[in-house]
Amino acid sequence: MGRAWKFGDSISTDLIAPGRYYHLRSNLPELAKHVLEDARADFATNVKAGDFVVGGRNFGKGSSREHAPLIIKLAGTRAVLAKSFARIFYRNCINIGLPAIVVDTERIDEGNDLEIDLEKGIVRNRTKGTELTFPPLPAVMARILEEGGLVEYIKNHGDLVIASG
Repeated sequence: MGRAWKFGDSISTDLIAPGRYYHLRSNLPELAKHVLEDARADFATNVKAGDFVVGGRNFGKGSSREHAPLIIKLAGTRAVLAKSFARIFYRNCINIGLPAIVVDTERIDEGNDLEIDLEKGIVRNRTKGTELTFPPLPAVMARILEEGGLVEYIKNHGDLVIASG
């Protein structure tokens, strides 16, 4: 369970990882101290482990900065929920082990306490007593997330073959 931090549509990777801190890309914990500060100055200093980033449409648009989802994760965020994602950002999230959930975020307000069941495809809004559903992730993506990202998955399994059953 964690708190929702609400953002709007078209949050770019430049808003997530401001370009003026490009020199910190080799020091991701330091770069994470500036995550999303251009979209919300109070986010980086107040986000708590287990909180959720909640966006609108086209979250993560722009360049394919792999460090953008990484610093969201390093800041303690448990998952990113949005109406839609830029394709490369979505893939980068899964690859680094950060759940990116496509769900209608209109009924989630700033500060709502959320709980997510990835397996069942449910976002529980504990503040409002409501549930939102989303299509459960494909098995291979769920396994990649369980392992902590694509690199760890491949280290442990050697490939992306998922046995059925």
